[in-house]
Amino acid sequence: MKKETQCIHEGYYPKNGEPRVLPIAMSTAFRYDTTEQVGDLFDLKDNGFFYTRLGNPTIAAAEGKIAALEGGVGAMMTSSGQAASMLSVLNLASSGDHIVSASAIYGGTFNLFNVTLRRLGIDFTFADICDFAAVENAIKPNTKAVFCETLANPALKIADIERIAAIAHKHGVPLLIDSTFATPMLCRPIEYGADVVIHSSTKYLDGHDVSVGGFIVDGGRFDYAKSGRFKGFTEPDASYHGLVYSKDCGNAAFITKARVQLMRDMGTQISPFNAWLTNLGMETLSVRMERHCANALKVAEYLKSRKEVKTIQYPMLKGDAEYEKAVKYLGGKGSGVISFELESREKCVKFMNSLKLVSLLVHVADLRSCALHPASSTHRQLSDADLTAAGISPSLIRLSVGLENADDIIADIDGAFAAAGKR
Repeated sequence: MKKETQCIHEGYYPKNGEPRVLPIAMSTAFRYDTTEQVGDLFDLKDNGFFYTRLGNPTIAAAEGKIAALEGGVGAMMTSSGQAASMLSVLNLASSGDHIVSASAIYGGTFNLFNVTLRRLGIDFTFADICDFAAVENAIKPNTKAVFCETLANPALKIADIERIAAIAHKHGVPLLIDSTFATPMLCRPIEYGADVVIHSSTKYLDGHDVSVGGFIVDGGRFDYAKSGRFKGFTEPDASYHGLVYSKDCGNAAFITKARVQLMRDMGTQISPFNAWLTNLGMETLSVRMERHCANALKVAEYLKSRKEVKTIQYPMLKGDAEYEKAVKYLGGKGSGVISFELESREKCVKFMNSLKLVSLLVHVADLRSCALHPASSTHRQLSDADLTAAGISPSLIRLSVGLENADDIIADIDGAFAAAGKR
């Protein structure tokens, strides 16, 4: 089944006489006839729903759709993309462990890693993901994963997934990759060696700015027992009567452990209604991404022609440093996000305050065009050195190109340049 068809049909398969559209199961709990049936669910001897924190029919349908789209063995939906990143790391690492992360990542993820998870005793090394020697040299005996983004937010560096996965696997650790900006329409990281794929479903997957959520997708290929680094997968779990995830859960060990341990204890579940909204958004994902990519390329070409634009990053622009990787990993598309620099922070402020159609929002990857100044918002907590490492200058603007007519978007930007020049 092609991805365009999977967007519409995967995850929910109505039987005779059942609703064609995915129903919303707005129920906290689920009824059973016997205590034995409930006990089997708690012991993981049987599949089913008993409490929405651990599973729900509507949520499960959305999970099934993204798992199919990414080519994974299973998925778990979370309350946000931030929760998905956190649980993915905590599923592998604990106090005293270490993670290698790309330096060019979303500011919220950087703060999660560099501040909050450090407080829990997990150490992080941030490396230029394009410097393969630096990535490999950063791996230590206590390293539990390498983390990066398919298309970095907002630097728009593209990870060479095959090379990075090979380095991680050489040292017996999995590759975790946030593929929010690419979506499975442009890239399926598991096909290139990634082991776990993370999404902020709040962005393109929802696409309508109505539902915060996240996904973790398990590629099902990493051998936790063979690695020798993951006692949490190879030693008995006392909370499940000695269950050994690597042995008893097969290739779904990662996603099973994430759900029955971390979701059970931390409760970062999404509501059934928000899962339903996300599923509805994913049904049109293939169509929307085509338009996002086409519009963004047209807008990027326009911006490149403007004298006010000091630098511009968009992978599908001829001459862009990421062009070849965009052809290989993104199917010759660049997603819908453009980063460009003006002469100064002051110029950025004047320009952005002059936009009318394009909204100033702390958001990205929506059907409505929006713009943001990362250094003063999403990456505000980073030091100057961290901003440089992340590929962010004080005069960088992140433009998320929506589904409006591209000519109207360009006209608004043109007007903002004109208005800012008069101030």
